[in-house]
Amino acid sequence: MTSATAITSAPLSVEAVLRAVEGPGAGAVTTFVGLVRDHNVGRKVLWLDYEAYAPLAEKALGLIVSEGEAHWSGARLAIHHRTGRLEIGEASVVIAVATPHRADAFAACRYAIERIKQIVPIWKHEHFEGGEVWIEGATADANDEAARDAALKIACA
Repeated sequence: MTSATAITSAPLSVEAVLRAVEGPGAGAVTTFVGLVRDHNVGRKVLWLDYEAYAPLAEKALGLIVSEGEAHWSGARLAIHHRTGRLEIGEASVVIAVATPHRADAFAACRYAIERIKQIVPIWKHEHFEGGEVWIEGATADANDEAARDAALKIACA
């Protein structure tokens, strides 16, 4: 079985993340793959650089996995995030969730991406025609219950 969480400069594998959640009892598996797009805020994006404080980012991903598995009975989550230079079309994050029922798989997957944006110390440096800019990263405290509740509300909307 593949690791449930990873911060890596290597290209991401959807299959590896799926292997991390496989097992008996799964009636549904959802995946989310975040890709580098060629535009943002009306600008033509050329490439992105992702930076992370890896030890803390791994810890935060582990917390998100634990939260999801505690909230959705029988859930298994896996999250891999890429760092370094990424070209247009490359995957920056892959999330897989296996649960006994499909509604929980969708909700837990949405919850995971919302929590990544809130608490994982990963920063995006966008390079576009005519310039570059750092995109704000995680801003919430991992123990902030209001932030966790907000992610849950979005996931279960």
